[in-house]
Amino acid sequence: MYVTEAGDEIFVIDSHAHVWDARPQNRRNHYGQTFIDTFYGAHVGLTPANRRWDRERFDYYGAQGAATDLFEDGYCDLAVMLPVYLRDFYVNGFNTTELCSTLKDLFPDKVILNGRFDPRDGQMGLDKLEEDFEKFRFNGVKLYTAEWNGVSRGYSLKDPFVAPYLEKCRKLGIRNIHIHKGPTTHPLDYDAFDVRDIDYIATSFPDLNFIVDHCGLPRIDDFCFIAGQEPNVYGGLALVASYIHARPKYFANMMSDLLFFVGPDRLLFGSDYAITSPQWIIEKFMEFEFDEETAQEAGTPLTLEVKRKILGLNAAKLYGVAVPSRFQASAVQ
Repeated sequence: MYVTEAGDEIFVIDSHAHVWDARPQNRRNHYGQTFIDTFYGAHVGLTPANRRWDRERFDYYGAQGAATDLFEDGYCDLAVMLPVYLRDFYVNGFNTTELCSTLKDLFPDKVILNGRFDPRDGQMGLDKLEEDFEKFRFNGVKLYTAEWNGVSRGYSLKDPFVAPYLEKCRKLGIRNIHIHKGPTTHPLDYDAFDVRDIDYIATSFPDLNFIVDHCGLPRIDDFCFIAGQEPNVYGGLALVASYIHARPKYFANMMSDLLFFVGPDRLLFGSDYAITSPQWIIEKFMEFEFDEETAQEAGTPLTLEVKRKILGLNAAKLYGVAVPSRFQASAVQ
């Protein structure tokens, strides 16, 4: 948890975290290097100089390193793990459910482990989803629509082979569908992360929650108007939050738009760990205030109550986490 100078206790859930292995021995080809190179470039460009990692640690930090960064130094009460396999680039996968589970093994009460699926895998993928669910009992999955899969370099959520997977999620009781809709990473294709297929599945599956990770950045406008009409669409602030240091005005403008169109109840804090770490982002977010003009544009001020919701309470509702009463927004009226 984070404690303010006034003694207010803030419950924190990092809703976007990974444990990855990008070491040279795990790279299948040069794309495995260019992918992690892009990530490291973002790390250096967005992270305060005194919080940056060296490249070796960035490639592989392991479960214990993640535990220190998230739970000891990073103020997080829980972390949501979002796997991204990328087996076309990495021999054993980049950030698999199994690798993320090594952190849950260390801290079972602090880790919300999610699964994943690739709907291009047909019946084999449906069987694997059910097998993984029986093993890990997750209630969320991560979709990475620009992931390469053989000759395919991405897919749309409007493709007919997607719906059977969402039906399977519905049947298994998996309600939280995280979808990467943000900037591209070399060599992935920009248009495969286009956010304009979200309304299609959100309307078709109103009983599922669609968490759009990165809020469609840089397509924030598209995301805002889609989420504004679809009550089961949420904004995952990973990467958006990371701009709070290097581009504070840009961050303010994005947050203003998100609060105006989506509101404070459907935005989830995420650090995108380990591209950036939660500690410094949370510190800066708790200190952050809109200027008068931006506050007017947002319509919703960044009060302590709003920050409580974004930093943990909204994610807790989605994942059924019981939050002690002292952390609730009503406690600070």
